[in-house]
Amino acid sequence: MAARGPYRRHSLQFKIQICSAVRSGKLGRREALKTHNLSANLMQMWLGQFDRGELDREDAAASTVAEYEAHIAALERKVGQLTMEPDLLKKTPRLQLVSNNENSSIISGPKPAPSDDDAK
Repeated sequence: MAARGPYRRHSLQFKIQICSAVRSGKLGRREALKTHNLSANLMQMWLGQFDRGELDREDAAASTVAEYEAHIAALERKVGQLTMEPDLLKKTPRLQLVSNNENSSIISGPKPAPSDDDAK
Protein backbone atom coordinates (compact mmCIF):
# COMPACT_ATOMS: atom_id res chain seq x y z
CA MET A 1 0.00 0.00 0.00
CA ALA A 2 1.41 3.37 -0.98
CA ALA A 3 1.96 6.02 1.68
CA ARG A 4 -0.42 8.92 1.41
CA GLY A 5 0.59 12.52 1.61
CA PRO A 6 -0.51 14.79 4.43
CA TYR A 7 -4.16 15.68 4.67
CA ARG A 8 -4.71 19.11 3.15
CA ARG A 9 -7.53 21.58 3.47
CA HIS A 10 -8.20 24.09 0.75
CA SER A 11 -9.73 27.48 1.34
CA LEU A 12 -13.09 28.35 -0.10
CA GLN A 13 -11.55 31.11 -2.23
CA PHE A 14 -9.10 28.59 -3.72
CA LYS A 15 -11.92 26.20 -4.60
CA ILE A 16 -13.98 28.96 -6.22
CA GLN A 17 -10.94 30.26 -8.12
CA ILE A 18 -10.08 26.82 -9.54
CA CYS A 19 -13.68 25.96 -10.41
CA SER A 20 -14.38 29.29 -12.08
CA ALA A 21 -11.15 29.01 -14.09
CA VAL A 22 -12.07 25.49 -15.24
CA ARG A 23 -15.67 26.42 -16.07
CA SER A 24 -14.66 29.57 -17.97
CA GLY A 25 -12.07 27.63 -19.99
CA LYS A 26 -9.06 29.59 -18.75
CA LEU A 27 -7.66 26.44 -17.20
CA GLY A 28 -8.08 22.85 -18.33
CA ARG A 29 -9.23 20.22 -15.85
CA ARG A 30 -6.10 18.08 -16.28
CA GLU A 31 -3.85 21.11 -16.08
CA ALA A 32 -5.52 22.17 -12.81
CA LEU A 33 -5.11 18.67 -11.39
CA LYS A 34 -1.40 18.55 -12.21
CA THR A 35 -0.43 22.09 -11.22
CA HIS A 36 -2.24 21.99 -7.88
CA ASN A 37 -1.70 18.26 -7.18
CA LEU A 38 -5.40 17.49 -6.79
CA SER A 39 -7.27 14.25 -7.31
CA ALA A 40 -9.82 13.92 -10.09
CA ASN A 41 -12.53 12.90 -7.62
CA LEU A 42 -11.91 16.00 -5.50
CA MET A 43 -12.05 18.23 -8.58
CA GLN A 44 -15.30 16.60 -9.71
CA MET A 45 -16.82 17.11 -6.26
CA TRP A 46 -15.78 20.79 -6.22
CA LEU A 47 -17.15 21.37 -9.71
CA GLY A 48 -20.46 19.78 -8.73
CA GLN A 49 -20.67 22.01 -5.66
CA PHE A 50 -19.71 25.03 -7.76
CA ASP A 51 -22.40 24.27 -10.35
CA ARG A 52 -25.07 23.83 -7.67
CA GLY A 53 -24.00 27.06 -5.94
CA GLU A 54 -23.04 25.31 -2.71
CA LEU A 55 -19.62 26.95 -2.55
CA ASP A 56 -21.29 30.36 -2.40
CA ARG A 57 -23.58 29.17 0.40
CA GLU A 58 -20.55 28.03 2.38
CA ASP A 59 -19.10 31.52 2.00
CA ALA A 60 -22.37 33.06 3.21
CA ALA A 61 -22.50 30.61 6.11
CA ALA A 62 -18.93 31.48 7.07
CA SER A 63 -19.73 35.19 7.10
CA THR A 64 -22.86 34.51 9.17
CA VAL A 65 -20.78 32.56 11.69
CA ALA A 66 -18.31 35.46 11.89
CA GLU A 67 -21.18 37.87 12.54
CA TYR A 68 -22.55 35.61 15.28
CA GLU A 69 -19.13 35.34 16.90
CA ALA A 70 -18.77 39.13 16.92
CA HIS A 71 -22.25 39.48 18.45
CA ILE A 72 -21.43 36.86 21.10
CA ALA A 73 -18.20 38.67 21.97
CA ALA A 74 -20.11 41.94 22.39
CA LEU A 75 -22.67 40.24 24.63
CA GLU A 76 -19.91 38.65 26.71
CA ARG A 77 -18.32 42.07 27.22
CA LYS A 78 -21.69 43.48 28.29
CA VAL A 79 -22.24 40.61 30.76
CA GLY A 80 -18.78 41.25 32.22
CA GLN A 81 -19.55 44.93 32.58
CA LEU A 82 -22.91 44.26 34.23
CA THR A 83 -21.28 41.74 36.56
CA MET A 84 -18.68 44.25 37.67
CA GLU A 85 -21.15 47.06 38.43
CA PRO A 86 -22.78 45.39 41.48
CA ASP A 87 -19.33 44.51 42.82
CA LEU A 88 -18.27 48.14 42.57
CA LEU A 89 -21.47 49.30 44.24
CA LYS A 90 -20.87 46.87 47.12
CA LYS A 91 -17.33 48.12 47.61
CA THR A 92 -18.04 51.87 47.55
CA PRO A 93 -19.04 53.42 50.88
CA ARG A 94 -22.65 54.30 51.18
CA LEU A 95 -23.52 57.97 51.08
CA GLN A 96 -24.66 59.38 54.32
CA LEU A 97 -28.18 60.56 53.83
CA VAL A 98 -28.28 62.18 57.25
CA SER A 99 -25.85 64.76 58.54
CA ASN A 100 -23.57 63.65 61.35
CA ASN A 101 -25.27 65.73 64.09
CA GLU A 102 -28.71 64.13 63.71
CA ASN A 103 -29.66 60.86 65.29
CA SER A 104 -31.02 58.19 63.00
CA SER A 105 -31.96 54.59 63.38
CA ILE A 106 -31.30 51.73 61.01
CA ILE A 107 -34.91 50.68 61.36
CA SER A 108 -36.72 54.00 61.17
CA GLY A 109 -34.20 55.98 59.16
CA PRO A 110 -33.64 59.72 59.59
CA LYS A 111 -36.06 61.88 61.52
CA PRO A 112 -38.71 63.54 59.34
CA ALA A 113 -38.40 67.23 58.58
CA PRO A 114 -40.73 69.43 60.65
CA SER A 115 -43.64 70.95 58.77
CA ASP A 116 -44.84 74.54 59.05
CA ASP A 117 -48.54 73.77 59.38
CA ASP A 118 -50.33 71.13 61.35
CA ALA A 119 -51.36 68.02 59.51
CA LYS A 120 -55.04 67.89 58.67
